[in-house]
Amino acid sequence: MSARLPSWAWVTGLTAGAVAVVAVLAVRADQGPRPEPTAARPSVSASASAEPKPKDTEPAPPAAPAGSGTGRRIVYSLTQHRVWLIDASDAVHQSFTVWPGTIAPDPGRYKVGTRTETTTGSDGVPIEHVVFFANKDGVDIAFSNALDGSSPPPAEGRRTGGIRIGKAPGDALWAFATAETPVRVVD
Repeated sequence: MSARLPSWAWVTGLTAGAVAVVAVLAVRADQGPRPEPTAARPSVSASASAEPKPKDTEPAPPAAPAGSGTGRRIVYSLTQHRVWLIDASDAVHQSFTVWPGTIAPDPGRYKVGTRTETTTGSDGVPIEHVVFFANKDGVDIAFSNALDGSSPPPAEGRRTGGIRIGKAPGDALWAFATAETPVRVVD
């Protein structure tokens, strides 16, 4: 007759075997290739200065066009299709590209007039953060962003004065462009 092993012996044997397999796999994994870190780890040294090192940041926004005025203002370049938000110290707060409408304002000085939280643009797209600042040939000209974040398609045959901007820049411009904020349009 064969001797039967008690169940505790089987469980102990299987557990010991599983632990051995996990240990072997752990040793093999430890000897394998390791991913490179994506950012440098901070190091401590005796020569470290008390001044913090700059982090990787976005590139500085392009300088505002020459002759675009002074003080707190919004600058819109017709040829660069770009807007600058400039603070009272003449520092560029933010800059971003835009998609102009088919009717462009003439170069000159304007001020933010009315503001509308949400509406439908002349192209039929729901828009928000509409900042009106000019009127040309009966067409209101304003900055706005599409609620769905899209850029406008070409408006062939339509007279549109909307200067469309992205969602995040639209939020920034809405916060910056209070009533009477100067708007400077340059070539």
